[in-house]
Amino acid sequence: MNNCPAIELRNITKTFGSVVANKNVCLTVKKGEILSILGENGSGKTTLMNMISGIYFPDEGQIFVDGKEVVIRSPKDAFKYKIGMIHQHFKLVDVFTAAENIILGLKNEKGFDIKKAEKKVREISDKYGFALDPTKKIYEMSVSEKQTVEIIRVLYRNADILILDEPTAVLTPQEAQTLFAILRRMRDDGKAIIIITHKLHEVLSLSDRVTVLRKGEYAGTVNTCDATEKSLTEMMVGQKVALNIDRDDPKDPCDRLVVNNINCINRDGVQVLNNISFTARSGEILGIAGIAGSGQRELLESIAGLQKLNSGSIMYHNPKTGTEEDLRNKTPLQIRELGVRLSFVPEDRLGMGLVANMDIVDNMMLRSYRKGHSVFVQRKAPAQLAEDIITRLKVVTPSSHTPVRRLSGGNVQKVLVGREIASAPTVLMAAYPVRGLDINSSYTIYNLLNEQKRNGTAVIFVGEDLDVLIELCDRILVLCGGKISGIVDARNITKEEIGLLMTKSEQGGAK
Repeated sequence: MNNCPAIELRNITKTFGSVVANKNVCLTVKKGEILSILGENGSGKTTLMNMISGIYFPDEGQIFVDGKEVVIRSPKDAFKYKIGMIHQHFKLVDVFTAAENIILGLKNEKGFDIKKAEKKVREISDKYGFALDPTKKIYEMSVSEKQTVEIIRVLYRNADILILDEPTAVLTPQEAQTLFAILRRMRDDGKAIIIITHKLHEVLSLSDRVTVLRKGEYAGTVNTCDATEKSLTEMMVGQKVALNIDRDDPKDPCDRLVVNNINCINRDGVQVLNNISFTARSGEILGIAGIAGSGQRELLESIAGLQKLNSGSIMYHNPKTGTEEDLRNKTPLQIRELGVRLSFVPEDRLGMGLVANMDIVDNMMLRSYRKGHSVFVQRKAPAQLAEDIITRLKVVTPSSHTPVRRLSGGNVQKVLVGREIASAPTVLMAAYPVRGLDINSSYTIYNLLNEQKRNGTAVIFVGEDLDVLIELCDRILVLCGGKISGIVDARNITKEEIGLLMTKSEQGGAK
């Protein structure tokens, strides 16, 4: 590893009104190393990186690139110093191809030769091991492919310092491992790589050093080889945090949602759900486990009315009227008009859950505007709800009128989860609700889910951490290749046994 600093920050301070995002932060990143930035939600990680990439300008402090002091006032300045940032929420034009997005914004008086651009994209892909078709449209891509476009875009501009904000937040474990292999090759090529993340196991497996921020201030830097999950957690939150989720026994469970033999074939003709049957009961948490891409998303979207089914039924037992309704082939709006309250926290929180350019209050109104009795939208109740969520979930924001796109990823997630739970659902479906959240924030969400359970809500929780699924849930449904391989009692199952179910497709277990 080359010990020459690629970039150095000295006493960087940034405030937004009365909110101090960063205070006297010092940071050094060397050439040919991967540095992880660790910290709780709202600890100033993304703000700090936004100053390096030219989105924000520091109130105080100095930035040095290759030993020389520089002034970075815009992303254009950052690219001049070979700095590129891959944001958590992608900034791509859906109707353009990968190559068109990659060259978008570059100046060339003679015009661009798209064939040459595609060739260069392929050369970069081959060099580092990316799998990308430069002629493919963005709207046809998976999340990991879109992220690849963003990374290649900064490499196309000859970036030597790369910043990745929560790069694995919406990736499958397999996609994350592929990305890590690519990042290691880039490090070996002399790139300086900074990764913002909350996932301690990823920090320990990928990075060379770890810098920890706490409440906007520098808490220390350690070599990864000398760190443990326990030591990093204590640096992050100032205290030891152990996995100990409260779990009450279900009280008076009743069938709330009965799914019978549903089948779903996607646009590519692939059967993503194969004869799925299960029952979700009031007053319990039903966990859903499975290797990423096993049908978890399609299952929840089918119940929410976002995915068309080819066969089967989804019977909802209305606790108020005592009647049953088949939700299949109904639109999300029709489902809501029936009085069925299904709250869905999607994987893509800004793509499906919230509107980035709207503030927190307006995003609250997305759930309630149809209840108005006049042509004028009522803002008082949504404004109060926004303030309640900010207080209860400790959302770090200058105010409730701050656009959601300006919040950190973890705070965006808190706003989304808080809004969905506030709608008092009878069935709450949560897909990866703690992705991108630190330990304390994750426990806040777990407590909220348990609170819903005690209120008699049927909670369906899709998670990727098997330890959490076992500690939090009452039953766990395991998916493998679009089929149910088992429905088990979470109190009497081991992580290893769930792992075996995740890799086989024979139907098993009790409903």
